[in-house]
Amino acid sequence: MTVLLVVQLVLVGLLAGEEFIVRWGVQPAVAALPDDAHLRTRIALVRSLKVVVPALMVPAVLASVAVVVVAGGAAGLGWRIAALGALVVFVLASFLGTVPINIGVNDWDPTDPPADWRRTVARWERIDVLRSTAAGVAFVLFTVALVQLLR
Repeated sequence: MTVLLVVQLVLVGLLAGEEFIVRWGVQPAVAALPDDAHLRTRIALVRSLKVVVPALMVPAVLASVAVVVVAGGAAGLGWRIAALGALVVFVLASFLGTVPINIGVNDWDPTDPPADWRRTVARWERIDVLRSTAAGVAFVLFTVALVQLLR
């Protein structure tokens, strides 16, 4: 079980770190670019992150469910359930919010963007604050749960 706990926490930590840096590091930098560069960069990021994020998200969610099941009613159960809830918020915000937007962005022409592209980006950013926060909260709560379990 120890290996599962470590692997799961690393995966959730990587997911939270990736989400943190995209939201609070990459996105402000992209927003500061001139429109043409902003659009080209955003499209390139969507195309690369649509591979990277699921590659972290799927194993992190599966490992998290496994940890909740395997650890059962052991110490830290409440923290694990709360953490899994935060991870569910992250997944729902992704699939119901940013993924549909990213599918559209993937097909944008940077020389002829949709008239409402700025509004679309602003909507994405609002949803991404929820996503990145939920991923970070899940990591912190799973960490607290692990500490409780190891006591």
